[in-house]
Amino acid sequence: MRLRALLETDALGLALLGGEDELDRTVHGVMTTDLRDPSRYLSGGELVLSGLAWRRDAADSEPFVRRLVQAGVVALAAGEAELGAVPDDLVVACARHRLPLFAVHESVAFATVTEHVVRQVSGERAGDLAAVVDRHRRLMTSGPAGGGPDVVLDLLGTDLDLRAWVLSPTGRLIAGSKTGPRLPDDVCVRIAAEQLAAARSGRPGPHRVTLDDRTTYSLFPVHGGGPTARTVAAAAQAAQPAHGGHGTHGGHGTPVSPEVRDSRDGRETVLSDWLLVVEADAGDWAEERLDLLYGVTQLIVAERDRRNAARTVRRRLAQEVLELVQAGAAPTEVAARLRVAAPVLVPGLGAAPHWQVVVARVDWDGGGAEGGAAAQALLEEILVDPASTGSEHSDRIAVAHTGDEAVALVPLPAVASEHDGADGRGLLADALLESIREPLTAGLDGDGRLTLGVSAAVRSAEGLRGALEEARHARRVAAARPGRVCAAGHHELASHVLLLPFVPDDVRRAFTARLLDPLRDYDRRHRAELIPTLEAFLDCDGSWTRCAARLHLHVNTLRYRVGRIEQLTGRDLSRLEDKLDFFLALRMS
Repeated sequence: MRLRALLETDALGLALLGGEDELDRTVHGVMTTDLRDPSRYLSGGELVLSGLAWRRDAADSEPFVRRLVQAGVVALAAGEAELGAVPDDLVVACARHRLPLFAVHESVAFATVTEHVVRQVSGERAGDLAAVVDRHRRLMTSGPAGGGPDVVLDLLGTDLDLRAWVLSPTGRLIAGSKTGPRLPDDVCVRIAAEQLAAARSGRPGPHRVTLDDRTTYSLFPVHGGGPTARTVAAAAQAAQPAHGGHGTHGGHGTPVSPEVRDSRDGRETVLSDWLLVVEADAGDWAEERLDLLYGVTQLIVAERDRRNAARTVRRRLAQEVLELVQAGAAPTEVAARLRVAAPVLVPGLGAAPHWQVVVARVDWDGGGAEGGAAAQALLEEILVDPASTGSEHSDRIAVAHTGDEAVALVPLPAVASEHDGADGRGLLADALLESIREPLTAGLDGDGRLTLGVSAAVRSAEGLRGALEEARHARRVAAARPGRVCAAGHHELASHVLLLPFVPDDVRRAFTARLLDPLRDYDRRHRAELIPTLEAFLDCDGSWTRCAARLHLHVNTLRYRVGRIEQLTGRDLSRLEDKLDFFLALRMS
């Protein structure tokens, strides 16, 4: 029941002394106490009744109220019988901590208030519990043969009128109620980003987020051994929904329980958890309803485990091929292993496929645990078509991992790689990250990096070793770039772009400053546009007429500017070496 309903019950004789904006808080229980520190007996969500016998002087009010708030109490009702009136210092302390404060008239016994609250709360819980028993019976028999997670979500919709979806850590829709609308793709990505950012903080769920000041979603991570409802009730009660896409997750100042903290110490787990999204504000839910939703997440865990078990064969095949390639095995031996793998990865394909190799690595800031397992889970997710739904679309993905690195062996129909993927059906590095960059950046920000390299397609086992080295080299190019989530492809390895990322930062700065700073200083003083002139001149391959036409200048004016560039830098733009130096300096700057 809500505080507002208590205030509107005339028989209780309650007068509101502060907290008008907090009357929609939900009461889950009631406790009478005059202890100076009753926090050890509180579990969160209570209305506390007190005769104020704990108060000796005005200084006692602040610590008493602070302890109630830290324990998750929703309101304080102070009796007037002991002191005749509620002291001003208690009113001020409650206002400072935003704790609603009621005065209980001396004619009303605390037992009357207690009986009313217990009767109301028990009635609500009885209805919920009756539904929970029946629902659990049906949910536990709704495994893969009964429709998997979609059936579970349908039951939430029909029995509790809750719209719910299951998302991957990158925001891909895995499951949703068949009767409800599909969650828009952009909303999925934003929710996944909010969840990853919240999970990294270690704050207890369910996390809540309000998008575009309209719809509030409660987010339940799908992982083994989730916290109990009692652990998270205080956090959910204290949290305020976030607006405009910047989520507030968990309770403000609520300590993280040991079991929650332990589950978050493995940073790779945050990047592999699925997510149950419920279109509702769980902040005022009773413990039984929260327990039900955490029970649902455990049923979905069973689906995730089934998917992982199905991937075991593909992972083993990838591991065997990778080990053969790295050991320098004969191409015939690698080819034999690929012939075993191909029917599993591309069932029904007549001709032997071509192959691409994708290498991914997760590096944690400050070192720590190896990131190979996290990279493997992310790579398996990244290689799924972002437009697909469900948990069965990764059957053609084989990913192995060793140490900090994950390696994917991706089969392509032979026609798709006749020109090394140039026809658009091969994997392209930037396209792989396009739809998942936002949530993964949120999940890694301030904590780690994901870098990814993609090889060209190869036609046989003989090319796999080169493809592996090419993908690793492309990943190192990506690692030299700024950002938490970066990728590079094989097409970038045939350019000077390959070399630039490996130039040390201090060498870059010294080189570009020596060549370009004199021109920048001159431009600032005289607005001469020497830098734009230099860029255009090089882009036109030193052609005076084409460069003058591009800049809308007379050729003599262009010659004057180029002469000034040469005078300021001591270089000669008719020499190939000096042109190349200027070109590289502009690229590195």
